[in-house]
Amino acid sequence: MSNPEPAPADRTQTIDAAALAERIAAIACERKAIDVRLLDLRGIVGYTDFFVVCSGNTERQTKAIHDAIYQELKDAAGLLPRRASGAREARWIVLDYLDCVVHILTPEAREFYRLETLWGEAPARSVE
Repeated sequence: MSNPEPAPADRTQTIDAAALAERIAAIACERKAIDVRLLDLRGIVGYTDFFVVCSGNTERQTKAIHDAIYQELKDAAGLLPRRASGAREARWIVLDYLDCVVHILTPEAREFYRLETLWGEAPARSVE
């Protein structure tokens, strides 16, 4: 009798917040996201440790970035976002992995909402 493939929940790995943010940023870069930024919110807010903010040139690209992050984290680590929103319109997509919140925006939405300015006191860096 062979052992069945473990269910995704059985494969869930523990990953620290900084490593998770780095992995998400790398996936976004692989999908040609532009202006990928990591904002370190530890000590500033209590509900998350990191924001990963990036842009896709079009709604189609923001959706592709979302899909890649979602699928890679699900397949590789059994991680699913606690909440996800905006994928239908794809102008501002949010994936909440608790310790890391991902914001994928079109350039127009990013300019309008200016998340980096709102969180300007947070240490931030670009990822390539």
